[in-house]
Amino acid sequence: MSELLNDQYWMTQALEFAKKAEQLNEIPVGAVLVKDNQFIAAGYNRSITDNDPSAHAEMIAIREGGKMLNNYRLIDCTLYVTLEPCSMCAGLLVHSRIKRLVFGAADEKTGSAGSIMNLLQDCRLNHQVEVEAGVLSDLCGQTISDFFKRRRGEIKAAKQALRDLKV
Repeated sequence: MSELLNDQYWMTQALEFAKKAEQLNEIPVGAVLVKDNQFIAAGYNRSITDNDPSAHAEMIAIREGGKMLNNYRLIDCTLYVTLEPCSMCAGLLVHSRIKRLVFGAADEKTGSAGSIMNLLQDCRLNHQVEVEAGVLSDLCGQTISDFFKRRRGEIKAAKQALRDLKV
């Protein structure tokens, strides 16, 4: 299997985990950790559910991966994530020694794998992560866009319902 097809396969798995986040009304981001083309761990956003600002999909997948591999260093692992990591998660990838990051949609507001900064390949740090951007980007981006469109609609409807009650 070509690397692109392999990356697409694992990204579809990450999208399945993103759906779990959306079912919790969390921002639909999913992550899958792979080593030697074998599933190690996964995560999805749970910040609101867990009242934990660090409960991002990447954070959860890497924590679980460390437990599964019995090592805090995730040498030769690839992390697939539906949205470009923020600076917190990018720092975690560096510290955990992830070999490769593959992400779907770019994040122009907080993306730290090339959009607003590139923490993962900063030569001043003691580890650099290989980055493959844009795998299934349209699908990953549409998942997040649809979520926010739905949320805006729900908020608008709730405000209208309040106005209607006051009349």
